[in-house]
Amino acid sequence: MSERSISTQRLLRAGLTLVVVVAAGFLVSALWRAYVVAPWTRDGRVSAQIVRIAPEVSGTVAEVSVADDQYVKRGEVLYRIDNASFALALAQAEAQLAAAEVSLRQKTEEARRRRGMESLVPAEDIQRANQAVAIAQAELRGARVTVDRAKLDLARTELRAPTDGYVTRLRLNKGDYAVAGQPNLALIDAHSFWITGYFEETKLRGIKPGAAAQIRLMGFDQVLPGRVASIGRGITDSNQQADAQGLPSVEPSFSWVRLAQRIPVRVEFDHVPHEVVLAAGMTGSIEVTPSAGTPMPQGRLISLLHRWM
Repeated sequence: MSERSISTQRLLRAGLTLVVVVAAGFLVSALWRAYVVAPWTRDGRVSAQIVRIAPEVSGTVAEVSVADDQYVKRGEVLYRIDNASFALALAQAEAQLAAAEVSLRQKTEEARRRRGMESLVPAEDIQRANQAVAIAQAELRGARVTVDRAKLDLARTELRAPTDGYVTRLRLNKGDYAVAGQPNLALIDAHSFWITGYFEETKLRGIKPGAAAQIRLMGFDQVLPGRVASIGRGITDSNQQADAQGLPSVEPSFSWVRLAQRIPVRVEFDHVPHEVVLAAGMTGSIEVTPSAGTPMPQGRLISLLHRWM
């Protein structure tokens, strides 16, 4: 083999090695920017507002109008409590109100007659008559309050959905005894879904409230548009936990390998297609569009790396 051929092969090997090294360096750089620098996380959790439904009066459940996981609209009846005793209480209160009205009319007329005979009736009698009218007026106001309270209790035997949502944790059957103040079902607000992304603190410089975001849920292929709503302002610090004496329980050692803390960032969904089913607790990845002036990686390779990771 001639020296010229050997020289050519060496140049080819050197050139190939250089190309591989440059490509590897570019890939490592892209991985570094995509994984360490870019405002992106795989740790996203879907959440929603949960409304716990509890009766304001106690009684036997007469009817359950919904099923677990059922969608209901605001104002729909969830369940009813037997209202017989509350209807009787209202009738009794209305009877007492009628008696109070009659009593006030009688005492008012009596006081008017005594004032008309001021020259013949002692002043003490007139004063007592006026006091009786004042007492009757107070009793009438109390009777009206009792009627209003009885009407309110009667209305509270029918529990309705406070918002559009999905019934969950339904632990109620006809014949159960519902206790005032004790929740027996929950309602997931259908209009309150959001996703919380836990971003490393090194990535927060590229995240601002109002920034656009792309959300990829684990169970769906669609990319959902979103927007950063807020950035969490605090996480738990184990060194701030107090011991039995109320003193800070500080860790005795400090690791020189510092791991970036993860900060919660709330992202609201801009639009959710009908075929995408949201449920609190679902997971997904979030990619935030960097704010203006923040150097961030761009290009198709970065997007592919995000999807792969």
